[in-house]
Amino acid sequence: MSIQLKAVFWVLAFFFFILFLFLLKGILLPFVASLVLAYFLDPVVEWLERKGLSRSIATSVLIIGFIVLVVIGLFFLIPIIQSQVSSFVEKVPEYATRIWNKVHPLLEQIKTLIPQAQVETMSQSLGESASSAVKFIAKILGGLLSSSMAFFNLASLIVITPVVCFYVLRDWGYIIRFIDSVIPIYCRDTFKEQLKEINVILSGFIRGQATVCLCLSIYYSIGLTLSGIDIGIVVGTATGILSFIPYVGCLSGFIVSLGLGLAQFSDHWHLLSIVGVFIIGQVLEGYVLTPRLVGEKVGLHPVWVIFALLAGGYLLGFLGILVAVPVAAVIGVLVRFGLKQYRDSVFYEGEVEKRG
Repeated sequence: MSIQLKAVFWVLAFFFFILFLFLLKGILLPFVASLVLAYFLDPVVEWLERKGLSRSIATSVLIIGFIVLVVIGLFFLIPIIQSQVSSFVEKVPEYATRIWNKVHPLLEQIKTLIPQAQVETMSQSLGESASSAVKFIAKILGGLLSSSMAFFNLASLIVITPVVCFYVLRDWGYIIRFIDSVIPIYCRDTFKEQLKEINVILSGFIRGQATVCLCLSIYYSIGLTLSGIDIGIVVGTATGILSFIPYVGCLSGFIVSLGLGLAQFSDHWHLLSIVGVFIIGQVLEGYVLTPRLVGEKVGLHPVWVIFALLAGGYLLGFLGILVAVPVAAVIGVLVRFGLKQYRDSVFYEGEVEKRG
């Protein structure tokens, strides 16, 4: 098969894969969620197999245990979160008044230092930028809500995901062998090599980062609650989850926590304690959790991860967020492979004329 035909084959395969996602994105969410969950839990099933359990029993024990843990966690967390949110909503007008009383004098001082024409220009520019940002975020959130919070999709996540995850985990070996059997023979070794690299990146990033997010959620929830923040558990949990997006979790959590601290407290010690929580959290994440659980050579640059997650959420909603990192990893591996082939090619090196 010529190089041109091979290139056409893989381009068409990729095109039909993207088309498949777009046409069936409304029903794919529980299946993709099952694949992600199965990929995350497969090492545990293999560990249980090494302990003497059959694949079916090990999968059953793990799925049931996972569901029980989630239910118990929700049973304890939902009442606490509901209580904190209700209390916070009641105090919002009071907090808004406090923040305005602190910010208003600063704004008046700034107005006296900057010419009026420049203030109006800055206000207009900021207003346009804020409007564009709000529209962009609203579109992403709208996609998320339309794909993950609709009744059908929510019901399918609850009912279908555990069932599909069970069968995927149980038949994981058969699935891998089937994929191996349909790979064209001429590129099987190369394909396996690239899949191995993709698996290393995904296992290092997804499994490791999920564990990091869990640890950070617990840490920030405890730290912010001890600092006196009214909704410390809510903000801490959200900060930990958003840490999946590099720098976004810590930055957004710090801004929200500092704003709540300014609204709640009039002394500096509480604010310093909030700053301390995030400084320790960053040290813990950057020097302990991430190096140990994720590793420093997963091959996914933070900017590439942020772009992939935003693009996935924008195009496919929550489904896009689930497939964003795997697709980004695949593209990254293929780009590096393509660059290597390009640098080894005659086109890159140029043909050297033989001189007699």
